[in-house]
Amino acid sequence: MRESVGWPDLRWGWVVKVNYDSKFRPGTVWLVGGGPGDPDLLTLKAERLLRRADIVFYDALVGPGVLELIGPEAECVSVGKRSGRHSRDQRSIDALIVEAARTGKRVVRLKGGDPSIFGRANEELEACRAAGIPVSVCPGVTAASAGAADLGLSLTLRGLARRLTLVTAHTKSGAAPDVDWAALADPQATLAVYMGKAAAGHVSRGLIAAGLAPDTPVALVENASLPEKREFFTRLDLLPLAARSALRGGPAVILIGEALRGANSRRELAGEEAQNVAA
Repeated sequence: MRESVGWPDLRWGWVVKVNYDSKFRPGTVWLVGGGPGDPDLLTLKAERLLRRADIVFYDALVGPGVLELIGPEAECVSVGKRSGRHSRDQRSIDALIVEAARTGKRVVRLKGGDPSIFGRANEELEACRAAGIPVSVCPGVTAASAGAADLGLSLTLRGLARRLTLVTAHTKSGAAPDVDWAALADPQATLAVYMGKAAAGHVSRGLIAAGLAPDTPVALVENASLPEKREFFTRLDLLPLAARSALRGGPAVILIGEALRGANSRRELAGEEAQNVAA
């Protein structure tokens, strides 16, 4: 189905129309960010691409509500990748994407979060370009943003948290992350650690050894944006214990920094005030 969307151009006084079919031609590929799981957090472009795709290669972390937005005639192929459980290696995924595009299909590679943040987008972009396949990226909401939204806090704070750093702690076989802890142990920064549950001990010890205070506030958010989300506040020296006891099997992001200080108390106070109003 062809769809055109129009809006007024105030400079010239006419309506500009864009035919979105023309942006998703047969034989092209889109890397689409599926966000943290809540389908309401998808961009409008992501939803349009999902509805027009002929084939969708999707990750294990893509929420079921997002998958329901895929067009009914599209072929859906799981290429799920979870820590320690990969259904296909990256080279195989690259080959599947290229082959589907070569047969003239509109291809979506659907990834959790944002494709450009720890999503191995570069390998797939390069594979398409090497094969002469047109490829584009549709961004998505990343876990750090979704986690902060769930907690009702800002990741940056004027005069206190001037920098936001995203880092992955994922390693093979439980090895210590190859990370420059001294560069990350900045008391005026917020650190978002992706895929960090298994490496929580390394994260805690590495940052404290590099000079970050043991009582630095930490928040853990599992299944951000979803009804089954879990949130837990702790401090840096207690992070390993919190990760073992508070988290279950879902994807989690660890937020570390002074911007989080007092956040739990503010949330509890807001909850009490809401209960008083309701009463």
